[in-house]
Amino acid sequence: MDLGIRGKQALVCGASKGLGRGCGEALAVEGVHVTLVARTAQALEAAAADIRRIAGNGVTVTAVACDITTAEGRTRALAACPEPDILITNASGPPTGDFRNWNRDDWIAALDANMLTPIELIKATVDGMIGRRFGRIVNITSSAVKAPIDILGLSNGARSGLTGFVAGVARKTVAHNVTINNLLPGPFDTDRLASTLAASAQAAGKSLDDVREARRLQNPARRFGTPAEFGAFCAFLCSSHAGYMTGQNILLDGGAYPGTF
Repeated sequence: MDLGIRGKQALVCGASKGLGRGCGEALAVEGVHVTLVARTAQALEAAAADIRRIAGNGVTVTAVACDITTAEGRTRALAACPEPDILITNASGPPTGDFRNWNRDDWIAALDANMLTPIELIKATVDGMIGRRFGRIVNITSSAVKAPIDILGLSNGARSGLTGFVAGVARKTVAHNVTINNLLPGPFDTDRLASTLAASAQAAGKSLDDVREARRLQNPARRFGTPAEFGAFCAFLCSSHAGYMTGQNILLDGGAYPGTF
């Protein structure tokens, strides 16, 4: 299927590895010019080189090493990609732990990274998309928005706040062919999953291998998801064919969530 986005411009956050990289790669393969953003320059440049090789000639892959959760970082990213047609927001989740141990600074950091930064990026780009009559904004959040995880309280709160914001604004933009949706990853084989499993293993006094295997077997798919399949779904959500879907929270979790709705 031709996704109809060849030649578009995309700004992809958290793109040096994991789900963000999967999205950047999938978009580049579809002929989208991608600007990849992440904090660590070395890992980001390596990811950009790989994506250039995979995407082939004719696709521009730009790497911007910066902290997207800061005003300075956003300024640098938007200077490199001032008129994105596609925006993928993504930031590392806040630390796991017990809410009794978190202070105000912990909460503000979580809100800055996982709620306010996506909102600032949407604010900076959405009017240009409206003017061009095409825009696709995808926020990578978490399955914890749908089914909260006790040790992810900071993430549960911050990402749920973003979800509420998107629910309103997405109904204002869709008439202009600008959609805003959230992708809610469950257990994907990423560094974030590894850190969450490590925290669970420590809390339970079990080995990491035992906890990882138990978690894998708990999933109806009997496996963890891959960044490549996440990226492929994200690319479709950014396609010209997905203009009738907006304000949705789309769960990709191998069937782990047991509810009907």
